[in-house]
Amino acid sequence: MSKVSYYTAEGLKKLRDEVEHLKSVERPKASQAIADARDKGDLSENAEYDAAKEAQGLLEMKIAKMEEVLANARLIDESQLDTSKVLVLSTVRIKNQTNGMELTYKLVAESEADLKSGKISVTSPIGKGLLGKSVGETAEISVPNGTLKFEILEITRD
Repeated sequence: MSKVSYYTAEGLKKLRDEVEHLKSVERPKASQAIADARDKGDLSENAEYDAAKEAQGLLEMKIAKMEEVLANARLIDESQLDTSKVLVLSTVRIKNQTNGMELTYKLVAESEADLKSGKISVTSPIGKGLLGKSVGETAEISVPNGTLKFEILEITRD
């Protein structure tokens, strides 16, 4: 049984575009590399041919895996999400109770996580710790170097 993944419209488009790129650009390149290596002579002693065949196999595995993810992807209707609790696609403003620093994160599917743009995975320790919390609550999150305490200041959808 495959795992269902939830995506924003932007994340799902990005996944589809990547699969399309692999099929329409990378797959023909791999086939051409095999053809070029085959033209160089004796296949039994042709390392370039073996490498090209292996690269093609890895590419086909990647395409198959991404197509499976795409087949099990579900689009999240952001307009139907509840803002009283932290859920997937919540934008959460939190305050670190140790140092008073305020942070804002958007909780997204694992495949869409990008810390540079403020998107953290719901499966990350902080993401798991924030899920289900409401404004005013404190989330205690165990991390490798101890426990972090974050107060939930605001929950929005954007």
